[in-house]
Amino acid sequence: MAFKEAQAEVDSWIGKYKEGYWPPLSMFARLSEEIGELARELNHRYGSKPKKGSEDDAELSLEIADCLFSLICLANSEKIDLDEAFGAMMTKLRTRDDNRLAKK
Repeated sequence: MAFKEAQAEVDSWIGKYKEGYWPPLSMFARLSEEIGELARELNHRYGSKPKKGSEDDAELSLEIADCLFSLICLANSEKIDLDEAFGAMMTKLRTRDDNRLAKK
């Protein structure tokens, strides 16, 4: 699925509700919460903080998808075309950062 399709699907889902998109700072706070959940899961799996016996494993892919959903909501509310923005960012990386890392 291209970003354009994902953005349209999220917009369609959000459009079903009268509240619509939250204000940008509220969406950023939500994104921060989702990133925190992802960080917690990664720390439990690979870091120094083991889970409590009563805690269930979170699905890493769903935690990442939650972050992506929140980013898409923010992009949609700000009328940002993520396909265009991602393409521009990759062009920047290919030019500015091409020689920063060791190549295979």
